[in-house]
Amino acid sequence: MIHLIRHPPVCVPAGTCYGRSDVALSEAPEALGAALRSRLPERFTLISSPLSRCLALARTLGEPLLEPDFMEIDFGTWELQRFDDIGREAIDAWALDPLGFTPPGGESVAAMAARTRAALQAWLMRCSGPLVIVSHGGPLRAMVGYLRNWPDADWMCHVFGHGELQSLPRPASDINRPS
Repeated sequence: MIHLIRHPPVCVPAGTCYGRSDVALSEAPEALGAALRSRLPERFTLISSPLSRCLALARTLGEPLLEPDFMEIDFGTWELQRFDDIGREAIDAWALDPLGFTPPGGESVAAMAARTRAALQAWLMRCSGPLVIVSHGGPLRAMVGYLRNWPDADWMCHVFGHGELQSLPRPASDINRPS
C-alpha cells in the first residue's frame, strides 16, 4: 500500500499564492500525527517533502527520508503574492491552459507532475513494503492520478484536504507504467 498524507493547514493569508515557499503551519502537528499513526501499518518507509510544513508532520510519524521532487509546484514570481495582485490577464492565461501554463520563473503543473511521478516510480522500485508519503496538494494529486491511471482533468480536480490520509494499492507493475 501507499499512504499519502497532505500537510496540515498553513499560516498564509487567504487569497495568497504559495507553492514552493517554505511557510509555517497554523497548528502544531503532534495531535494530527498521533491520529494518523494509528491508521498506518506498524512498519513502513516514510518519505517527506523537505519543506517544513511536511517535515514537521512526518517527524511525528518516524524518521523521514527526504525527497525534493515531492515539493509543491514552484509558482516563481507569483510566490507569496496575492492573487488579486498577480493580475486578471495572467490568471486567465493559466485558466486557459492549467496543465501547460508556466508562471514567470516557475514551473507548469505538467512539469510538477512529471518530476513527482518520476520520483514516485523510483521509490516504488526501491521499496517493496508500504510507503508513507507526506507532501503537498499538487504532488499528491499527481500521485493519485498516476496510481489510479486517471486522465489529467480528473487528478487535477481531485480533492486532497490538509491533514488528510488517502491509502491506495501499489500499481500492478511498478517498473513498466507510463508516467
